[in-house]
Amino acid sequence: MEHLERHLFQMANNNTLFDGMVLFCAVVERQNFSAAAKFLGHSASQVSKEIAALEMRLGSRLLHRTTRTVSLTETGRIYYDHARRLVADAATITDQIHTLGDRPFGELRISVPSIFARACLNALLPDFLASHPDITMNVEVSDRKTDMVAEGIDLVVRIGALPDSDMIAKELFKTRLVTVASPGYLEKHPTPVHPQDLRDHMLIDFSERTIAHEWRFVAASGNTIFVPVKPLLRCNDAEMELTQAVAGIGITRLPELACSDELQNGDLVTILTDYNEPPVGVCVIYPSRKQLPLKTRALIDFMSQYISR
Repeated sequence: MEHLERHLFQMANNNTLFDGMVLFCAVVERQNFSAAAKFLGHSASQVSKEIAALEMRLGSRLLHRTTRTVSLTETGRIYYDHARRLVADAATITDQIHTLGDRPFGELRISVPSIFARACLNALLPDFLASHPDITMNVEVSDRKTDMVAEGIDLVVRIGALPDSDMIAKELFKTRLVTVASPGYLEKHPTPVHPQDLRDHMLIDFSERTIAHEWRFVAASGNTIFVPVKPLLRCNDAEMELTQAVAGIGITRLPELACSDELQNGDLVTILTDYNEPPVGVCVIYPSRKQLPLKTRALIDFMSQYISR
């Protein structure tokens, strides 16, 4: 590894490292300066000058010259064997990029909350991958805070208030924040009728909440009510919040997106419905609009279209 790093450092600090390499290979393959110059669209004198400069940088003669032809020295043969592979590889890479054209390709690294993966991503991913065969996916299902640039993450999905950052955020849709409990829990405890009643209840809280240690409610009058919370359980995974609420250990607050199935089948019921906050955004976040990779743009557009159906 140290050997590789040393060479990378030398390459980064030597902007003439590849100068003359293509010209040299052309001269060898056409066996004289004039033919190589004609092929490359240069003058013969310019080609000769560049080869001389290459030999000077290497500190060794690469070619034997006559008036009509050139031949390789022993050092030149070694240099040519390596140089032609580098030139061929560079041409292959260029051809592959041109072949791809405007098609999105490459590994797409994303981070999404568990509830978004469950409610949206699992459903749309098969169609997305089928329609973009040159893209592979690396998905982290997590609610943690990420450093997108340092971690090489192309796109993040987050729900609710977003921290200040230089990232670009695009809202996909909105979801309500609902306060829920299981019927079994409410059979054993009085149903809260006012947010302040929550002080006497077992609570489950999300540890990555922007405002910690209190829940905010908005009354029909528009007044905001803040309730200090001391949860029985605090966790950083909304799926765990949901599972434990269904199990009956306490009351929690979740995006409706996270618990719509449980509300529909009766595993959970909403409470304090007269004290709803405005809906929160479900947003995709990415580093920059400038030179946004096609693979990232493709997923953003696909998610937007899927959700608007």
